[in-house]
Amino acid sequence: MEQSAWILWTILGVILIIAEIFTLGFVLFWFGIGALAAAVVGLFGFGFIWQFVVFATVSTVLTVMSRAIFSNYFSHNDENAVKTGIDSLPGQVGTVINSSKGAMNEGSVKVFGSTWTAFPVDEETPLLEGDKVEVVRVQGASLYVRKFEEHKKLPNWREE
Repeated sequence: MEQSAWILWTILGVILIIAEIFTLGFVLFWFGIGALAAAVVGLFGFGFIWQFVVFATVSTVLTVMSRAIFSNYFSHNDENAVKTGIDSLPGQVGTVINSSKGAMNEGSVKVFGSTWTAFPVDEETPLLEGDKVEVVRVQGASLYVRKFEEHKKLPNWREE
């Protein structure tokens, strides 16, 4: 059995590499490479214990190295992410549809066709109906806004 174990390792390695095509984790490939390395060790006549040690070592090292490489080169930083839903609201411009009222200057702002409860960021400036406001942040189901200043939004716009 030990003389033909390398054939079993080769078959296992090929099966794992082919199975990697149907998975998303990119782990089976490294175990397939480890099985092929164990097959090479078995082909040179080493016992099953050495074959298993090589399989485990190669598979583990390749998996750990790939995770480190992938996390460095394919990091999940937010600078290139496309923001959708509530995350896309800060920086957008809306229109006040109900003026401020109450102690907290609560008003209503329409942004992208949706009406939101809005509060001024500085807590003192009233929101007047028809004013353009910029969303600063979203907190819960409320927007915190400030008056929109067009010259800040278009710094390189040519003047006529």
